[in-house]
Amino acid sequence: MKFRCERDELVEAVLAAGRAVTSRGSSLPVLSGIRFELNGGQLRLTGSDLDTTILVDQAVTGDEDGVAVIPAKLIGDIVRALPPGKVEIAVDGDDARITAGRAQFTMRTIPATEFPRLPEPGDEAVVIPAGAFAEALRQVTVAASTEETRPILTGVQMSAESGGLRLVATDSYRLAVRDLPGASVLNEGQSVLIPSSALRELGRLLSGAEEVKLTLGERDATFTVGNDRLTTRLIEGEFPNYRGLIPASQPNRLTVARDALLEAVRRMRLLATDATPVRLVMSGEGLELVAIAQEVGQAHESLDAKYEGTELTVAFNPEYLIAGIEVTPGDEVTLETTDAMKPALLRSIDNNDFLYLLMPVRVS
Repeated sequence: MKFRCERDELVEAVLAAGRAVTSRGSSLPVLSGIRFELNGGQLRLTGSDLDTTILVDQAVTGDEDGVAVIPAKLIGDIVRALPPGKVEIAVDGDDARITAGRAQFTMRTIPATEFPRLPEPGDEAVVIPAGAFAEALRQVTVAASTEETRPILTGVQMSAESGGLRLVATDSYRLAVRDLPGASVLNEGQSVLIPSSALRELGRLLSGAEEVKLTLGERDATFTVGNDRLTTRLIEGEFPNYRGLIPASQPNRLTVARDALLEAVRRMRLLATDATPVRLVMSGEGLELVAIAQEVGQAHESLDAKYEGTELTVAFNPEYLIAGIEVTPGDEVTLETTDAMKPALLRSIDNNDFLYLLMPVRVS
């Protein structure tokens, strides 16, 4: 195999495919590499950890077709460090030679025959606008768990909802729900559970794209974005029944400028170390934020806000609260509460397609 390509294009392709390469130890050493396959002027790069696979097609100047698996981390580090301009990669036997200007590297390849055969997507695909889908992924993946001990909670549930698509994620401390009206991807009543880690990678691929094609198989989902393709295994199991957690109405309602609240909570977090909660004191006079860290100090800040309801103090994990505010759209947000221990509902006053439910923290 031998081809030439601009360094910046090669870097982008290698890094994209490399994001699916396993970072943990694997029984298959070949999965630590990226599979390079050259056919004429088309180079296909594939990275996989068997759960998630990213495939990238890149146009190159090809001299000799072939297949090779090259260690992902090393090839990524090398191509990023090369000088701008043309890069030549030539594979001869068990060695790959990378040349750019006066720089030359030689590295051992991994036997390509050991690379697993990966499933091909089906023929029936639906098209989703990339911009709205990317925003929806950004909003819901923050609420998914990263604890592998409860794999169900590491996923995002996609389901058919009122003629559209609903995305839901929860880690049992918070819940994010985003509706995409008019996105007919699934049949009514159908749902699938997709790993949030794969959807975060998909979010990167969606940057600047106009549309994404989704193909659902029995056990996997494939997203095609331009020349890139991400395939991920679906999570098997029953997603928690979250609907009962969302209150139909809340007696207390705080309305505040989104950016002002976000910056204030970030300042409170400077003192709120070791999971110290941030207290929100809500009254007719507005909103006061308080952080009390024993043996460290205190922080207070007041904000202009409109409050309807009974005077109330409610405390939250500052990281979870910040994450929710960051992904809630609009200039103003509302925080709806019942009491200090029941779930609070955060959403935009301008957009009803997204909500973020957050469990309070008990404080003395």
